[in-house]
Amino acid sequence: MALNDALIAASAGFPARLTVQKDGSLAADAVIAERKAFLSKKKLEYKCKARVDDATQTVRFWEMLVEKGSGLSSGGLDDMSPGFGFKKETYKTSGKEREGGIEEASRLFGKDYTYQWDYAALRKALRETAEAQGYRFETVLNPKSV
Repeated sequence: MALNDALIAASAGFPARLTVQKDGSLAADAVIAERKAFLSKKKLEYKCKARVDDATQTVRFWEMLVEKGSGLSSGGLDDMSPGFGFKKETYKTSGKEREGGIEEASRLFGKDYTYQWDYAALRKALRETAEAQGYRFETVLNPKSV
């Protein structure tokens, strides 16, 4: 079995399933957490991309968390502007790798979410699959580096 197929099979048990892209890379995305309140909505999404380089026996991997939100703000203590108004936010948190559980990521965002899955488990499964076939697993900061 080719490593691409093994990585796709390893991701099959997760909400973010890898699929082959037009450029030959593998990509996945999924909603980790979502919070809906009166006239507001927050969503935490996970995106990842991987590419197998057979010449150097390396798997390059990139991942990112994106928080998006919209709705009415009530001028609470954590809002910057007083009074009522419409507010739309987009946050990006990326890096080589994030350690710890999703609860730590939630505290980083300062929000309470309903959790659906632990995104770090996908990275660990892909790393184990690549290393079992003798490939190096390398995490990169830029999706264009994949």
